[in-house]
Amino acid sequence: MNLAPLCRNPLRLMLLALLLTATAPLPAEEQNVAPGINRHYENTDYDEWVGVFESSGREVYDQRHRIVDALNLKPGMHVADVGAGTGLFTFLFARKVGTKGKVFAVDISDNFVRNIIKRGEKQGLRNIEGVVNTQKDTRLQSGSVELVFMSDTYHHFEYPQAMLHSIRQALTPGGRMVIVDFRKQQGVSSGWVMSHVRADRQTVIKEVEAAGFRLIEEPGLLQENYCLIFARNGNQSRIQIEMTAIIWSLAITSDITGKADD
Repeated sequence: MNLAPLCRNPLRLMLLALLLTATAPLPAEEQNVAPGINRHYENTDYDEWVGVFESSGREVYDQRHRIVDALNLKPGMHVADVGAGTGLFTFLFARKVGTKGKVFAVDISDNFVRNIIKRGEKQGLRNIEGVVNTQKDTRLQSGSVELVFMSDTYHHFEYPQAMLHSIRQALTPGGRMVIVDFRKQQGVSSGWVMSHVRADRQTVIKEVEAAGFRLIEEPGLLQENYCLIFARNGNQSRIQIEMTAIIWSLAITSDITGKADD
């Protein structure tokens, strides 16, 4: 392939490079890392889970207002509560972003989503939109939200690479993703956490950063859980940088060859 014309036209070369770096690379086919972890939510009793998720003694419930305050939500923002459960944070977000904003309540349980909408309407919150997601896709539109929030949800991802890719696509450039999840630390965490939660904090950070995010803040709000705030990384990935370098190299080589042929 003779790429000399591209090399002689820097604008075309720049456009080609931009096309290659416009989106994050699709994740390779991955294996299910937590088979069956979400089976409890297949036939859910909403009221029963309200009693579990929204009860004193559960740290994220007790500290819910501090967690929300740390997110610096503004009126008019579009936010996604991924793994919304019973809507504990969905309703708090809906009040923060106001009538000009929107909150997407995303969950794999259709019953959870339907009851969140119903309960929100009873509270006069009509800025909530329900989304029933799959194990590999949030089903959020590209660039539709400025912040994605997950509370005790990341360890329920059966396909974390696919979900992180979907979340990154849903975020606006520079958008933020917040992960609140259980600390998994030998000798400190409960036996249930050690057996139930797949990845510890450091592993989560590595997985998320590899998916095109960067850690920008870690509010010290919690004891049993951690709170990590990431930004959607707009920089080129390693693969994209290498591809761009190859194009430049090919174009330059082709140009030299073309001049020799002339």
